[in-house]
Amino acid sequence: MTPEARLSSLGIELPPTPAPVATYVNAVRTGNLVFLSGKGPLEEDGRRATGRVGVEFTVEEGYRFARTTGLALLAALRDELGSLDRVRRIVKVLGMVASPPEFGDHPKVVNGCSDLLVQVFGEAGQHARSAVGVSSLPSVTPVEIEMIVEVA
Repeated sequence: MTPEARLSSLGIELPPTPAPVATYVNAVRTGNLVFLSGKGPLEEDGRRATGRVGVEFTVEEGYRFARTTGLALLAALRDELGSLDRVRRIVKVLGMVASPPEFGDHPKVVNGCSDLLVQVFGEAGQHARSAVGVSSLPSVTPVEIEMIVEVA
């Protein structure tokens, strides 16, 4: 099953691609790689969640934020390629989680995005990954994720 067909069978509709909030673009393609700029989660009503995982938000809420961020990344990727069916492999994911110093469940949070990618792309969605904690992120968002993708 193709990624676009999987999205449909999972009942997933991608959100509109969030516009860049500064001087950068959503995606840059060089050769067969697409580098996606970092995105954060938006609620269905378009509001941005603000706060830190482990303080204002639970790990479960952070997981949901990472999944929502993954959807925004897929929307930007589809805008760049025209179809997610052109994806050969998700190469690398960098997930940043705003959290206090004693928080240690960053991988559990970023799994929200990773699990989505495997659902949509199957084996081609398995990727190298870093999940790190940071003291703050732009717009006080709890999660920011960027991605590198190999394309046909």
